Amino acid sequence: MGAGAAGLATAIFLKRIEPRARVHLLDGAAKPGAKILVSGGSRCNVTNQVVSERDYWGGKRTIIRRILGRLTVSQTVEFFAELGVPLKQEPTGKLFPLSDRSRDVLEGLMHAAQALDVRIRPATRVVSISREDGPFRLNTLGNRMLASMVVLATGGLSLPKTGSDGAGLQIARSLGHSIVPTTPALAPMTLDATGFHDRLSGVAQNVELTLTVHNKVAERVRGPMLWTHFGISGPAALDLSRHWHRAELEGAGAAVQANFRPGETFEAIDASWTAAARSQPRGTVHAVLADTLPHSVAAVLAERALVDPAIRLADLSRDQRRALVHTLTALQLPIIGSRGYNYAEATAGGVALTEIDPDTMESRMCAGLFLVGEMLDVDGRLGGFNFQWAWSSGRTAAEGLARRLAGRL
Repeated sequence: MGAGAAGLATAIFLKRIEPRARVHLLDGAAKPGAKILVSGGSRCNVTNQVVSERDYWGGKRTIIRRILGRLTVSQTVEFFAELGVPLKQEPTGKLFPLSDRSRDVLEGLMHAAQALDVRIRPATRVVSISREDGPFRLNTLGNRMLASMVVLATGGLSLPKTGSDGAGLQIARSLGHSIVPTTPALAPMTLDATGFHDRLSGVAQNVELTLTVHNKVAERVRGPMLWTHFGISGPAALDLSRHWHRAELEGAGAAVQANFRPGETFEAIDASWTAAARSQPRGTVHAVLADTLPHSVAAVLAERALVDPAIRLADLSRDQRRALVHTLTALQLPIIGSRGYNYAEATAGGVALTEIDPDTMESRMCAGLFLVGEMLDVDGRLGGFNFQWAWSSGRTAAEGLARRLAGRL
């Protein structure tokens, strides 16, 4: 079930291992693979140069490591080359199709599946699955099918317009699985109306975002951030969103601060401003801020520190200087939420990973049921990691399915 990244990968790998397997790929959408098409700005960030369990959250990282090891990055690159989709690496470590077209990724997967005689059945939405004795019974809208084994690859809840509406999670629950509460991940974050973000909309800059829970640092994320009319987006904000949502889910009282001089401490910047006052006393606060920040951000930060941006460094009091440095290194962002699943690139939470055999992706709760991809309690940071999870979990499931089929064919 599900003809997205994980479902297609599972089908292709299974048919390569066991050509005699009869594989039907059911998808509720009339045109499967919509999430692949829209990912990475329609370029599809297939994987990353370096991938490890430390790039993921959710289930136990020892389990994630075992599954990632079944299909490494180099093997993924080779796999796509075989599909006629060579990949290129960008300076950030992200790997995209050489053509910069996500459609080439989807078409490569679809053509490979069809060439291996995988029966792709679009517009076939499975509404329930049951099993008593014998095969699984799949109830679709207007039909019923029987299957000896079933793979759930229905995704989470992110980008529901592409078909990931959480129905697969409910089917997994009905077959005995526990669902770790879900939240959006990799979602743009919203700020309240008292913020100043609307004045900076469209401005991008490097920041370090710190999430504190009960006044203790819970997570730090460093990277580019984009100011928007609704709040913040860009890699740093997207990566932080899952951690903020998980803290809110637990009622932990999360707060987020921004450091506009990533990696630099209050003390170091305070010392540099003191030195600047000696070396360039006639320089203005705005000029010094604008040396390392966009001009619009420099003006806003001076305002937030209650310091006239036109004041000369020689006339800046100690308290004013320290207020500026505090604003530079620990500005409180009034986050009230995110743009939700409609804009999230991934889902945090899902089917508990401990209920899956990591060597086969087979359910420990229901024999013959396999689960792959985003519907599991695993979510990666931005940069191709969630797609790598789809390919690796699909490969692992294919090996598990082939083992089970070995005695039947």
